[in-house]
Amino acid sequence: MKLENLQKTGSFKVRGAMNKVSSLTELECKRGIIAASAGNHAQGVALAGQKKGVDVTIFMPHLTPDAKVNATREYGAEVVLTGESFDEAYAAACKKQEETGAVFIHPFDDLKIIEGQATAAIEMLQQCPHLERVFVPAGGGGLLAGTALAVKALKPSVKVIGVQSASAPAIAASFFGQSSSDVPFLPTIAEGIKVKSPGRLTTSIINKYVDDMVTVTEGEIAKAILFMLEREKMMVEGAGAAGIAALLSNTLSYSGQTGVIVSGGNFDAAKLGKCIELAGEVKEPKRKLII
Repeated sequence: MKLENLQKTGSFKVRGAMNKVSSLTELECKRGIIAASAGNHAQGVALAGQKKGVDVTIFMPHLTPDAKVNATREYGAEVVLTGESFDEAYAAACKKQEETGAVFIHPFDDLKIIEGQATAAIEMLQQCPHLERVFVPAGGGGLLAGTALAVKALKPSVKVIGVQSASAPAIAASFFGQSSSDVPFLPTIAEGIKVKSPGRLTTSIINKYVDDMVTVTEGEIAKAILFMLEREKMMVEGAGAAGIAALLSNTLSYSGQTGVIVSGGNFDAAKLGKCIELAGEVKEPKRKLII
């Protein structure tokens, strides 16, 4: 497990944010930064802006967990809560950027962001050179695209498998030739990967370099959260548990040296009861997986 939940801001997002903000010119820094986020990108950009001494404004959906909103503010960013989804917050952020001329930092559809996220996979291959496959959570696709680029450049034989919530499987739909308008976009415990419209750049990279995509149910994600809490003594968020959920399900036939990116740990403890309820609805897999 690549434990990105132990990052400074609680997720892998700080990698891309640091890479992007460090590339800004002095003039761009004076204009300030605007971003939209469901939570983890917000914290990464806020911290990167704080380190660089740049004013940061983040637009976040109203349903963003309090833990993510409060942490973003503590890193010095101004938070604007708007809309019921990432896409609505994104639209509001774009409008504000046009009005102010600030630098917009996209949460996933930016090559600098993707390159930053790729460093997680580079470290995995350095630490575990015998990996045969890697499971990667995907929402907008920045982490999955970065992982695929890094893995296929360094060790093309390693299989890259993206994992999405069945409640918001836009990337999986595109991967298998479906229109994103034909797939569900429902409430999910994995709000960090609930993205209705993945990036054009990320999608093109994913469709070219990723080997497979799978989806996991709400119950499977909840069960993975509880598994990590009970067996690994770690609290991870729904998005971060998606790869674990794919492995714990009985729908996969993969075997061998497997890596999983646990992408984030910014979990709203108020959802723990809901996790227990959802996990209780999942039937035990036919085979047991011992980790």
